Amino acid sequence: MDDVKVQVDGRVLILTTSRPEKKNALTGAMYGALADALESAAANGRVNAVLIQSDGDTFSAGSDLGEFSGEAIRDGIGKSRGARFLRCLAAMEVPVVAAVQGKAIGVGATMLLHCDYVILANDAQLSAPFVDLALVPEAASGYLLPFQVGNIRAFEMIALGRPVDAQTAVEWGIANRSVPADQLRAEAKAIAGVIAAKAPGAIRATKRLMSERRRVIDQMNAEFDAIDKQLAGNECSEALAAFKEKRRPDFSKLQ
Repeated sequence: MDDVKVQVDGRVLILTTSRPEKKNALTGAMYGALADALESAAANGRVNAVLIQSDGDTFSAGSDLGEFSGEAIRDGIGKSRGARFLRCLAAMEVPVVAAVQGKAIGVGATMLLHCDYVILANDAQLSAPFVDLALVPEAASGYLLPFQVGNIRAFEMIALGRPVDAQTAVEWGIANRSVPADQLRAEAKAIAGVIAAKAPGAIRATKRLMSERRRVIDQMNAEFDAIDKQLAGNECSEALAAFKEKRRPDFSKLQ
């Protein structure tokens, strides 16, 4: 599909989200295309690394909220194409590199917790404003983010919704390094190439040994259940209405 470009360069699978006019907000179709590509890479013995990147000035504005709320309320978030993508990403034994420019919001930020090497442009900002939408963390970020940065920093990111700049993200251990924006893709592709040249059996086994896959999937499922409960309530209805109307939500009237 046009919104997700799939390219194989040597032993590197390059996935490029390309919906810059919508700040690379992820639709169900985009999630499905990304999941298909990851599953193919996992089964393809010739792909030794995956590189995820985006066109335009924004890595991702998160899920397309209009579509997300409708699909999630109808089917349950755990059965959505977004959930399938996140489970695929969490289960990947092939190393994943991410190249992030501009804003990475919501799932645009939390998906990075499942990547093995993250390079940020110097202008990158990561934010996880789930509570601002009357939602809860997803992508197992309720477990992985406190594990990586500590409870106090994770609470600030998720509960207060405050963005983290590139330098801070590197200092906190969310990303490996930051580079000038015009060097981002070249640096990320070079790292993916180095990884892809390693012994594939050894690198996959190493990643498998370093992961807590079962714990992460269990956390994801618990978060999906909590999101479903929020989506069915008045808080989320007010938050989504406020988002569409470009105003602050007023939760006081729900008390």
